[in-house]
Amino acid sequence: MTMPDDPIEATRRWVERAVIGLNLCPFAKAVQARGQVRYVLSEATTPEALLEDLGRELLHLRDTPPEEVDTTLIVHPGVLGDFLDYNDFLEAADALVAELDLEGVLQVASFHPDYRFADSHPDDIGNHTNRSPHPTLHLLREDSVARAVAAYPDPSAITDRNIQTLRTLGRDGWQKLF
Repeated sequence: MTMPDDPIEATRRWVERAVIGLNLCPFAKAVQARGQVRYVLSEATTPEALLEDLGRELLHLRDTPPEEVDTTLIVHPGVLGDFLDYNDFLEAADALVAELDLEGVLQVASFHPDYRFADSHPDDIGNHTNRSPHPTLHLLREDSVARAVAAYPDPSAITDRNIQTLRTLGRDGWQKLF
């Protein structure tokens, strides 16, 4: 996937063209259109520094009205480039959510350039549903997720629909998006 050099711009483009453009997340368009997505570039080069950035952003999201910021994407190109290390880090991220007493309030979702679903082949096009240009932590408000899921006819079908969308699009179609 060819992307601009600026990690935030690359992530915005990915959100607009893939996440929203292909409707991979049917809930993303509204918050993006209302300017409620906060894009943060972490300059962390160690998992410990990224955890500090994550803590600051979790507290920022907690303390900011949802009308201003409903969700945050922390783009961190300088750390956790290896997907297995990234995946291991998610346990520390969830532990931090618990330590900050934010369970049931905020959650951390994940995107990575080498994202791979369990038991899938690394080259499976379906993995691209969660492949971002740079490693990215997505902070979500539990209330917003619950409202969005309640309003969507069949949220459990989203993953399967996304994989089918990407299989129909194919690698060439994916490449053309960017």
